[in-house]
Amino acid sequence: MEKKTVLLGISGGIAAFKSVQLTSDLIKKGYDVEVIMTPHACEFVKPLSFEALTNHNVCVDMFDSHVVRNTKHISLAKKADVFMIVPATANVIAKIVHGIADDMLTTTFLAATCPKIIAPAMNTNMYENPITQNNLALCRSYGYHVVDAANGFLACGDHGSGKLADLSILMEAIEDALQREKPLQGKKVVITGGPTQEAIDPVRYITNHSSGKMGHALAVAAKRLGASVTYIHGPINLPAVYGADDVAITSAQELFTAVKDTYADADFIIMAAAVGDYRCSSIAAEKIKKNDAVLTLELTKNPDILAWLGEHVSAKCVLCGFAMETQDLLAHATDKFKKKHCDLLVANSLKTSGAGFQCDTNIVTIISETQSEELPIMDKSALAYEIWERLIALHHKK
Repeated sequence: MEKKTVLLGISGGIAAFKSVQLTSDLIKKGYDVEVIMTPHACEFVKPLSFEALTNHNVCVDMFDSHVVRNTKHISLAKKADVFMIVPATANVIAKIVHGIADDMLTTTFLAATCPKIIAPAMNTNMYENPITQNNLALCRSYGYHVVDAANGFLACGDHGSGKLADLSILMEAIEDALQREKPLQGKKVVITGGPTQEAIDPVRYITNHSSGKMGHALAVAAKRLGASVTYIHGPINLPAVYGADDVAITSAQELFTAVKDTYADADFIIMAAAVGDYRCSSIAAEKIKKNDAVLTLELTKNPDILAWLGEHVSAKCVLCGFAMETQDLLAHATDKFKKKHCDLLVANSLKTSGAGFQCDTNIVTIISETQSEELPIMDKSALAYEIWERLIALHHKK
């Protein structure tokens, strides 16, 4: 398969050095990377760093002999599958949004027809200045993707907005733009993931071993496929899903509330969260001391959120559940599929090597009204697309 080309435009800000690592990460993922730098960017990082990584000449001067001979700004604009300016200074943002093309970077940007991404980075006052914010709004109105700057400690010594977004977010923005087919465009998706935690006292809680990786992969895939995504998750150690509405919860009751707040107009609901079945009947106000050999906890059942959804979702909504079993996988999962009124159920066994909690891979059986389908071991990111392919097919039949 032909490599996708990512064109990076580097402008003159201190965050330019981070683009070297982004370039390296893109190369490792198999992308072809071309780089254009402004003369000011070369004061922060040298072109040689990018040339060593990409095995391409870095374009800086419009009137270099090899650039003029090949009308490089046009050839690069045609070659690029996605064009990101990173970092994008206030000056460069102002120029591109008003059609000023006075150097290699802005000229090529104006000529490019591929998806374009702006990753601003600058001093807080410059970033929050109404002129810059209006220019970023204009960028969005022209269809450019703007990766909002983060809050943090800046090189100037200030602490506030204007910090370049994390590299993981920049990478996701690029990969999101490279996903040209958007079968979920205009669809609303609600996805739950991760564990729940049920407090015992101010120190302790009941939980499970879920890492949330499967729900996270499903949310990332849904966003790339064009959906409007609400991602409801318990305590997890995973990056934010770029472009999704992030809803963090702790307990099963909080999860239930969040689901009830978002389910009504959803086209797809995926319950990938590992929801605790029980919670303490009462939570101790103070830490329980080790006075007795045995501690007895009185537990009460948590609401069955999937069953509730099965009774309340609209006829147009595709409902997907998950089942984690340790024995009789197919029998228990099929029973759950029927009782909870799911359209699809994804089941796996905790005892299968390469499947279950904390793994980057999974081995699942997908149950629908017509069949049970065993899939081979695969990365959870790849599995997410397999699941979405089947969910989209079910939605077409609704």
